[in-house]
Amino acid sequence: MKKRPKPVIGGVTEGCVSLINPLLKSNPSTFRSLGEKHTNIYNISANFKEKVEFDECFFYWKLISSHFLHSAEDRSTQALYSKPPPARESNHVGGENSPEEVEVLLSKTKTHKKPSFLRSLIKAFGPYFLIGSAFKLLQDLITFVNPQLLSLLILFTKQKEAPTWWGYALAFLMFFTAFLQTLILHQHFQYCFVTGMRLRTSIIGAIYRKSLIITNAAKRTSTVGEIVNLMSVDAQRFMDLTTFLNMLWSAPLQIILALYFLWQNLGPSVLAGVAVMILLIPLNAAIAVRTRAYQVEQMQYKDTRIKLMNEILNGIKVLKLYAWENSFKDKVLEIRQKELNVLRKTAYLGALSTMAWTSAPFLVALMTFAVYVTVDKNNILDAEKAFVSLSLFNILRFPLNMLPQVISSVVQVGSPPPITLLLLLTLERMHFTDVPWCVFVRSINLMVPQRSLLAVVGHVGCGKSSLVSALLGEMEKLEGHISIRGSVAYVPQQAWIQNATLRDNILFGKAYNEQKYRSCLEACALTPDLEVLPGGDLTEIGEKGINLSGGQRQRVSLARALYNEADVYLLDDPLSAVDSHVAKHIFDHVIGPEGALQGKTRILVTHGISFLPQVDNIMVMVEGRVSEMGSYQELLQQNGAFAEFLRNYSLEDIIEDEATGTTTCYYSREIQNLLSEVRSTADFLFHLVIICTHLVSSQSLIIREEFKEKKKLPKVEKLIQAETTETGRSKVFWEYVKAVGPLLTLCICFLYGCQNAAAIGANIWLSQWTNDAAQNMTQENVSMRVGVYAALGITQGILVMVSSFTLAMGNIGAARKLHYALLDNKFHTPQSFFDTTPIGRVINRFSKDIYVIDEALPSTVLMFLGTFFSSLSTMIVIVASTPIFAVVIAPLTFIYVFVQRFYVATSRQLKRLESVTRSPIYSHFSETITGSSVIRAYGRHDAFVLMSDMKVDENQKSYYPGIVANRWLGVRIEFIGNCIVLFAALFAVIGKDNLNPGLVGLSVSYALLVTMSLNWMVRMTSDLESNIVAVERVKEYSETKIEAPWEVEDKKPSPDWPSQGKVEFLDYSVRYREGLDLVLKNLTLSVVGGEKIGIVGRTGAGKSSMTLCLFRLLEAAGGEITIDGVKISEIGLHDLRSKLTIIPQEPVLFSGSLRMNLDPFDKYNDGEVWKALELSHLNKFVSNQPAKLELECSEGGENLSVGQRQLVCLARALLRKTRILILDEATAAIDLETDDLIQSTIRTQFEDCTVFTIAHRLNTIMDYTR
Repeated sequence: MKKRPKPVIGGVTEGCVSLINPLLKSNPSTFRSLGEKHTNIYNISANFKEKVEFDECFFYWKLISSHFLHSAEDRSTQALYSKPPPARESNHVGGENSPEEVEVLLSKTKTHKKPSFLRSLIKAFGPYFLIGSAFKLLQDLITFVNPQLLSLLILFTKQKEAPTWWGYALAFLMFFTAFLQTLILHQHFQYCFVTGMRLRTSIIGAIYRKSLIITNAAKRTSTVGEIVNLMSVDAQRFMDLTTFLNMLWSAPLQIILALYFLWQNLGPSVLAGVAVMILLIPLNAAIAVRTRAYQVEQMQYKDTRIKLMNEILNGIKVLKLYAWENSFKDKVLEIRQKELNVLRKTAYLGALSTMAWTSAPFLVALMTFAVYVTVDKNNILDAEKAFVSLSLFNILRFPLNMLPQVISSVVQVGSPPPITLLLLLTLERMHFTDVPWCVFVRSINLMVPQRSLLAVVGHVGCGKSSLVSALLGEMEKLEGHISIRGSVAYVPQQAWIQNATLRDNILFGKAYNEQKYRSCLEACALTPDLEVLPGGDLTEIGEKGINLSGGQRQRVSLARALYNEADVYLLDDPLSAVDSHVAKHIFDHVIGPEGALQGKTRILVTHGISFLPQVDNIMVMVEGRVSEMGSYQELLQQNGAFAEFLRNYSLEDIIEDEATGTTTCYYSREIQNLLSEVRSTADFLFHLVIICTHLVSSQSLIIREEFKEKKKLPKVEKLIQAETTETGRSKVFWEYVKAVGPLLTLCICFLYGCQNAAAIGANIWLSQWTNDAAQNMTQENVSMRVGVYAALGITQGILVMVSSFTLAMGNIGAARKLHYALLDNKFHTPQSFFDTTPIGRVINRFSKDIYVIDEALPSTVLMFLGTFFSSLSTMIVIVASTPIFAVVIAPLTFIYVFVQRFYVATSRQLKRLESVTRSPIYSHFSETITGSSVIRAYGRHDAFVLMSDMKVDENQKSYYPGIVANRWLGVRIEFIGNCIVLFAALFAVIGKDNLNPGLVGLSVSYALLVTMSLNWMVRMTSDLESNIVAVERVKEYSETKIEAPWEVEDKKPSPDWPSQGKVEFLDYSVRYREGLDLVLKNLTLSVVGGEKIGIVGRTGAGKSSMTLCLFRLLEAAGGEITIDGVKISEIGLHDLRSKLTIIPQEPVLFSGSLRMNLDPFDKYNDGEVWKALELSHLNKFVSNQPAKLELECSEGGENLSVGQRQLVCLARALLRKTRILILDEATAAIDLETDDLIQSTIRTQFEDCTVFTIAHRLNTIMDYTR
């Protein structure tokens, strides 16, 4: 038993970070001296293999000073745990348990029941739902009273001597039972819908909370698009299910009761009908199963399509710059075609099931009646038996059809849906894995003493960002421990900016303190930028910070960290996106030894070596390991790889000191000698930069003066306009009819008319049949009666199938046209549209609205036509049998139309409000997922959950009135239906002397049916109007303004244009959007072919804008650009863009193979692709991958480091090899050595090309022409 090291006395300092591994790589003496200086260090042991992984849940106290003094043998064993200190001092995330206790606790928890999503739903919503079920039971029982009353009424018409009051009593009884039934039914619906609404809210809340703590491994398995789909589509499914869940027990109950009454009426013949029903069940079930399979397949295509669209819209700028739109458009259309094929198959099945549904009651009646009259000569089919049976068969129709549907929905929601999978993903954020093959960080031993500044340097992809992620607990730990004492602030490599005002982005939930806020802005050099922004710090920033330049975004991110006063600052390369002057300002005022953070612990990942002399410790990383560590002087003395590196790249080490105009240098004598020879060049460059800066600052002075003159700021124009809601009647029906095809529409209506005519014919035939039975009291020519009845019924079935199939085909055709128009327009839309429109809004058109057009609209149209024609035929039948009924039709129709208009107008607006308040839920959600690591680092988890909940509540405010409006409508419409029953019965009583029982039966049994179809007809009218809004919204985005044509046939440049690469700007001005100030003012510039031009200037001075003009992403406000004498404003955009190459500031990759990312049109062979990879220094990385060129890139290229993504963009440029190359800060995220390699590649490969480079590092453009 080894001796336990003695605990060290003393508290634990705030703001100390440590990572220790017993396998000491670097010099133990350094550690020992550190240990002695900071005896009270709270530390960890970390032994990393294969992947970096960290454990954020259990942070332990380890003791190191004595541990280091032990023997080497001792050192190779695992560090021992010491007794944890009192709870008040600890900062354990996982609670104050010793490892042994944790073991015990973990083993205990394992015995718990597997968490069940269903069980928790039942616990939460069961009791309330059961009240609704009780109402349903009552309603089911009352349903069967009316057929009994009908039989009494028919008996009454037969008995000529019966008292008249008995007839009136029956008529009013029928009315009252129907009315009671209405009230009870809607009470039940109210309970169901409210349960559904609560269910949806809770699921959305659960998914949101889950997504904030989901592990990286789990996050990789599902993209943002898929999770948003869970929230929108799957949560909706749960909600829809609750409405019909009671049918699971209610349907069998109704079937049993109906059969019981039928048996009483017709005796054993009913069994023939039952046999038909039983035979139809497997058919319906088979159809349901197939439909379900197709739905799953279609959902997969839909997910893929939305995911692709999401990426396309996120990277639309890149697609435009590379002229790649066609390739991606084809990819989307290919997926869409598969999706439509599945829809077509579903439509075939749908037509079959509609036929089965409409024919079922008829077939059952046919079989029952046929058997009844043929079995026994004495069985007489009279009106009472026939029509009472018919009304019972009609009651049967609903449960018979609903049962398979409900079962399939339950299966659909129950087969472990993606939601439950997401919710069951490991809840504890213990394991965080980064992409297994991408990052290796091994055996890290690191202690950052309190209040010190540690710089982490190394090549691209050596694990610097992974180290920071690890410290935040965002990766999966294999071995060792990590601990951070105190709160953390984190500045990610790619700034995460919310769609909120600039001030809100900096405050990030903290209270506003004017003085502190101003000093943060000053320190992060944001004050000059505020003067340029239209609304100062209250300017609204678009999604992903779209209206800020890269450098501004990074500084806002830094200001957020500074304002959030934490103990430990993790800065992941915050200086890469800003130019050298600003970088120096930020280092001096924020990060450096004299900066605002001087009393804090800072870990700075950086590629700029100019600041290294001022940091306390430097850690050099190579391939995931620490190769050297120590202060700047120590590393120089060790004369290792780092010192070698410095000697090669020390040009940048001269830092311009603006105040004195002198050049200060923090270097040892030997390096200064090396530098003397580059002085002259450097001086020249520095003067250049100073002149630029003076120009800019004098401009900003002028701007400041202008502001003072104006005194008050102009009204801030919101960048992102609120989504508009159309009001009034949709004028879209005609648009939709045009998309379906006007001829086809007429044809569909005609078919529906025919099918209803057949149905009426069959029933009239039945009433004739019963009458001749009543007259003769015997059965005559039975076979003829049955035959014609059967023929009419079967004709109806076939017509139903044909009409629903034709309808489905028309709808699919319309869906294809509408989607194509939308997609085509979005690829042709100018960039400014995407800058001012949140992506969520466009995605909403492609997901929700296209889904409505694909699936919801066709079924609504089908139901609408069905109910409309059946209501019409009811009226015709009643008027035909009791003509006096026509008198009542007018007032009833008036009430009906009034109620319907009133309801539809209200419900349409409610639905629109609901869909507009839905968008923010999803855009906030996708914003959260992308920034989850920042949200977690700042501990803003709860605030974001609250924000999401508020957005959901806002959405419910317009959803709940919608439910109540439905109930309001239901009661009123069914009241009209009940009145029709009342009048049909009353007129039958009044005219009983000259009416035969057959006609009474016919008209009253039709009247009993009408309530249902009237109710559904209004519902369908309103659904149709609200669903047609989707067509309106898709049309709106299919008709936005488009950019210039991709190709202009008569202005096509010659294939080898531009042969020289001569670029001229003539008096050129440009603005970002209408109504904004000019960004470039009267720029005149001439560049000879083959020149290398460096573009420098302050952040936001219009450097990137100048390059965008060459690609015509911004169209000229005045003047023109010519390339080799061709005016670029006259030729097609693709002709122009395909001849230029840009390596953009932000590297964008699309999910798919690496090869697809380099060459989407498959223009080049593998050899050429490998050559490009070799020149961009990626070939080593790619050839180490098992998949080689087919390496899967995840969404946004998440599985490559930012530097590697930049290299992929370079490889793209090398493949295209055009005469004009534009580099937009292309090497900002890359270490100096790789930068140097890239620059040499560009010098050799693009020797005879014209190159424009926007640079922050002077040595990048040292040897340029000008």
